[in-house]
Amino acid sequence: MNKESGVLKAWEATIRKTQAAKKRANNFLGTMSVAHVDDDDDDSNDDKDNNGRHSGEIYHAERVLPNGDYYTGQWCDNFPHEHGKYLWTDGCMYVGEWHRGKTMGKGRFSWPSGATYEGEFKSGYMDGMGTYTGSNGDTYKGQWIMNLKHGNGVKNFANGDWYEGEWRRGLQEGQGRYQWKNGNHYVGEWKNGEICGKGTFVWTNGNRFEGYWGDGLPKGHGSFKWVDGSFYVGNWSKDPSEQNGTYYPPESSPEANLEWDPQDVYNVDLCDCKICPGEKVSILPSQKKLAVWRSTKSGDGAKPRRVSVDGRVSVGIEKPMDRMRIWDGDESSDFVSRTTIEERDSEDDMLGLHNDDVIPRGVPKIPLKVPRKAKRQGETICKGHKNYELMLNLQLGIRHSVGRPAPAASLDLKSSAFDPKEKVWTKFPPEGSKYTPPHQSCEFKWKDYCPLVFRTLRKLFNVDPADYMISICGNDALRELSSPGKSGSFFYLTNDDRYMIKTIKKAEVKVLLRMLSAYYNHFRAFENTLVTKFYGLHCVKLTGTIQKKVRFIIMGNLFRSDYTIHRRFDLKGSSLGRTTDKPETEIDETTILKDLDLNFLFRLQKSWFQEFCRQIDRDCEFLEQERIMDYSLLVGLHFREISTAGDLIPSGTQTPTDDSEGDGVPHLSRADMDQLLLDPSRWASIKLGLNMPARVEKTIRRNDCEFQLIGEPTGEYYDVVMFFGIIDILQDYDISKKLEHVYKSIQYDPTSISAVDPRQYSKRFRDFIFNIFTDDT
Repeated sequence: MNKESGVLKAWEATIRKTQAAKKRANNFLGTMSVAHVDDDDDDSNDDKDNNGRHSGEIYHAERVLPNGDYYTGQWCDNFPHEHGKYLWTDGCMYVGEWHRGKTMGKGRFSWPSGATYEGEFKSGYMDGMGTYTGSNGDTYKGQWIMNLKHGNGVKNFANGDWYEGEWRRGLQEGQGRYQWKNGNHYVGEWKNGEICGKGTFVWTNGNRFEGYWGDGLPKGHGSFKWVDGSFYVGNWSKDPSEQNGTYYPPESSPEANLEWDPQDVYNVDLCDCKICPGEKVSILPSQKKLAVWRSTKSGDGAKPRRVSVDGRVSVGIEKPMDRMRIWDGDESSDFVSRTTIEERDSEDDMLGLHNDDVIPRGVPKIPLKVPRKAKRQGETICKGHKNYELMLNLQLGIRHSVGRPAPAASLDLKSSAFDPKEKVWTKFPPEGSKYTPPHQSCEFKWKDYCPLVFRTLRKLFNVDPADYMISICGNDALRELSSPGKSGSFFYLTNDDRYMIKTIKKAEVKVLLRMLSAYYNHFRAFENTLVTKFYGLHCVKLTGTIQKKVRFIIMGNLFRSDYTIHRRFDLKGSSLGRTTDKPETEIDETTILKDLDLNFLFRLQKSWFQEFCRQIDRDCEFLEQERIMDYSLLVGLHFREISTAGDLIPSGTQTPTDDSEGDGVPHLSRADMDQLLLDPSRWASIKLGLNMPARVEKTIRRNDCEFQLIGEPTGEYYDVVMFFGIIDILQDYDISKKLEHVYKSIQYDPTSISAVDPRQYSKRFRDFIFNIFTDDT
């Protein structure tokens, strides 16, 4: 873990600021009465505590902890339960409904700054309908998900502005109306808290702009209309050189001559119309810790625990926040110290973090090990390698294609650009030519398929041409993966792991060219699509006696990350042949596991899960319409918490300050996740399928069910960073696949084989994916 991370520094600063408040609260609340704890231990009655109450009995209690926290309300099994009031020493307070130590139901949370939230809570988060009133006077009333505005809501800003419409992950996104205090207003589309898309802006003087917006300003086609009926139509841009259009005078005065510059809209009309950022929440309710303690029937030496209101447990190395005295007397039990894994397990059983009832009977708890480390993937293609000349040809061709001058292309391409006949041949003689440099390889021909389309796709994917050329054509050689895929294709990786180059068959080229227009439009419509990104389609033809053609496609590498990818799964939703052939001793971090090797369920934060489901539906519908089958979801997992012994540490028992992996790679703790929620702008580093904080639940298959596709959940969770995307999308349901389907259906269950009709494949794939992914409630 990076000990100098900004999250840790912010946490330490918070601790320093609250120390004085805690001392004052201790002096004030220390004089209040503390509920008596009977020291007698009655081992003969396991269903009663030391006060003679039965397990599960709900009663009213008043608790003042020596750390200064105070609680009054309903109590059950050492947890706030049903209705109660909890006051923290820093001035935060919650009054409302509880469920076993978690804020759950309706309640009111207040901050020492004067800010308040009143509404629904789920598992410690502001979740549901609620109203937030900021200390500066901002108010928001609407829907929430995990502490973030998400859904429909109305926000009134302290400066007099207001917004009504859709929100996503804490920011305006979708359809909405924003009105400034001066009376100007905008109605239309939003994205990431900014005006973006199609919409109408109306000024108080009656003038209006209707058209497209980007980054909060007119961008693209639009019209500016005056109250007298005159209007200006054209392409809008803040760059005057890209601005062009036509002015039309009013019908009542056709001779009118307007002395007006479209740039006045940017420099004058919109200069005072800024979107108010609003107030940031200082600390989230889910970050507040509850001081709770174990039942005294476990012994006088029981150690206290701090549990956050979303149910997470604070364990591991002692922190200033964890120092609290529960009972006067036994000094040996005053402080939380570092606990062993065995102690944590017993305490987690008491807190309900481990649920043995859901683990299949007869299955022992065996800790999962971190997969064996692997060497860097691929063999460097050096001089003397059988594919050395092919690599040189490829690099020369890419440098020529990308570096070739071309006019700035609009994202609106003509249909002729997608014509399969739209290809460019270039000859590369060793001595060089007018258009090509001299080289040390043999003579070859280079073919670019639909070059304008792929150039525009790279622009759509925000790929810098210079960086693209350096990655593929720089001084560093490519790396060839040790063995070809099942299809016989070879894979090459760039030295920076950014791009993957795959050799493909002529039939696959035809499939991609056939679907290229739909593929392009799909990416334009859905920026969060999980479908593989293609950056170029090319062919190398060796001249001379060999006359060999090698077709290849350039793709993004889904697993390029600063995080170590510990587990990789290729998932289709079929069972026949869907196991890894390698023995356990040969499986490492780079091994691609399959459906019957899967031993996890994937749990995404609710808003991400909803977006994931929508996008899987869209992507599968697209592939089904293009008659594509045999695709799969590639999933990579980085486990956040690993012990020094190489064991994966389940959620709730991790040691946040333990730099246990020792390889210098970053780890994302639950505190980091809360910081992401605290500052929605940091969500920019997380995209659907990339760098996604999530949890996985361990599953176990029954021994009597050989082809049980999804194992039984055990209730054992692990914090992870997830990567996933849909790959292998160039398999058409052609005659060979139809024959394969008929042949295998005779021998095996037709539902278990991969080769099925695209409609059936899409349905089975979705059903499977929606069974192994769920929201983390």
